[in-house]
Amino acid sequence: MAGNLVQGALFTVMVVRAGMLRDAAFEEELQQQVGRSPRFFLNAPVVLDLKDSEGFTTEEAFLDAGEALRRHTLALVGVQNALPEQISAAAAAGLAVFAPNSTQPSRRAAQAAAAPVAAAPAAMTQSARPPARLVTEPVRSGTQIYARGTDLIVTAAVSAGAELVADGHIHVYGALRGRALAGAGGDVEARIFCSRLEAELVSIAGRYLVSEQLPPEQRGSAVHIALVDDQLTVTKN
Repeated sequence: MAGNLVQGALFTVMVVRAGMLRDAAFEEELQQQVGRSPRFFLNAPVVLDLKDSEGFTTEEAFLDAGEALRRHTLALVGVQNALPEQISAAAAAGLAVFAPNSTQPSRRAAQAAAAPVAAAPAAMTQSARPPARLVTEPVRSGTQIYARGTDLIVTAAVSAGAELVADGHIHVYGALRGRALAGAGGDVEARIFCSRLEAELVSIAGRYLVSEQLPPEQRGSAVHIALVDDQLTVTKN
């Protein structure tokens, strides 16, 4: 019975680079973004990325960061890519510490003295990639489907409030009304394809567009979405 008390789950969180919180232009841009989609951002969880960030070595620094995000209805829940002294300060502020982003090397590992350098493993070949996960039933509101290490193919409609997540590509042969997050493991070459774009949010490798940012002329159309020059582009098929 005790084994059922703790269960794993997958959640989508926003990641904000710590240095941006000190940039007045970023705060203004964030305010505009939240204003366009207030329901989407209301109490949305945020992880603070401390990679290459100076400071943030005291509890007060993290409390101030949390207050800055709360002004925009966001909730700071944890940190990633933190140094040991930053981890201690974050824990004192009641924040969780997440593993380094899979797309970024750990700073602690990079700073380890005289550590032997192991040969990088060869990239996974297409033949080694697991088969795509296939979903043939409608994906209803509140449902989350994750294709770990592979592509996700959905041959039915995806309702508003549903969420599709894949480390590879996402294909939706129906209306996409919920959220679609491709390249969840950091693959910037991932793509999203759908027969009818009505999404609440689309994301590739952490870059995202919410409903209000999608090109009006593309809504309701068959499209493919790609990451080009670090920007999401939506193109009609």
